[in-house]
Amino acid sequence: MKAALVTGGARGIGLATAKGLLAEGWQVAILDRDSEALEAAGKEVAGLTLINADVSRPEDVERAVAEITAAFGRLDGLVNNAGVADFGPIRETTFERWRRVMETNLDGPFLMTQAFTDLLAADGGGAVVNITSISGLRASTLRVAYGTSKAALAQLTLQQAAELGEIGIRVNAVAPGPVATKLAMAVHSPEIIAAYHDALPLNRYGKEEEIAAAINFLLSEKASFITGQVLAADGGFEATGIGLPALRADAAKD
Repeated sequence: MKAALVTGGARGIGLATAKGLLAEGWQVAILDRDSEALEAAGKEVAGLTLINADVSRPEDVERAVAEITAAFGRLDGLVNNAGVADFGPIRETTFERWRRVMETNLDGPFLMTQAFTDLLAADGGGAVVNITSISGLRASTLRVAYGTSKAALAQLTLQQAAELGEIGIRVNAVAPGPVATKLAMAVHSPEIIAAYHDALPLNRYGKEEEIAAAINFLLSEKASFITGQVLAADGGFEATGIGLPALRADAAKD
């Protein structure tokens, strides 16, 4: 039975990904540094292996390797989903805030993939999916640390794919656009929600399960010849410029 590890798996896209993999017959472990959320996820979803760890700490990563080896004896899929969102103006982003974002969003996927390479390669090659963001593909205000970390993660994905492909490991990334997570819906004002809808050809936020489906596809054998790609699951956000609201207004008149 195939085995997967999802970091930042206690909620949101990570937990949706874990649920999808379980439904497809995988053994699944979720890793999170929020012990309370991790425990709650374990109670909500039966069959998960829980690992309380911080992906930015090398000693935690090494412990995670030992726990996965003991639990499954193999690893076929690694989802580097753990991330920190810190939004603010450039002039107000302290170095401490910058480093806090970078150590989780960029250092974490580097450490995790490096540490699990041997286990991923052991049975002929597994797959890694890094979770970037549309903010790593197009710039916007208040995201100097977050957007830069996700753009760097997209490049790290290419570097990992180029090198690890030699030992049968595929590495891809999914870049979510606006997603209707509980956190996003709690902090996005009606004005922000309306602005996102105006900018998206599909005219809505994505669902956690839709992003999870893209992740799980890239882990699957259906994606066996796909590596080094960044898939934007964003409702068309990256593809568009200005003009959608006016276009819709004109269409409504017809």
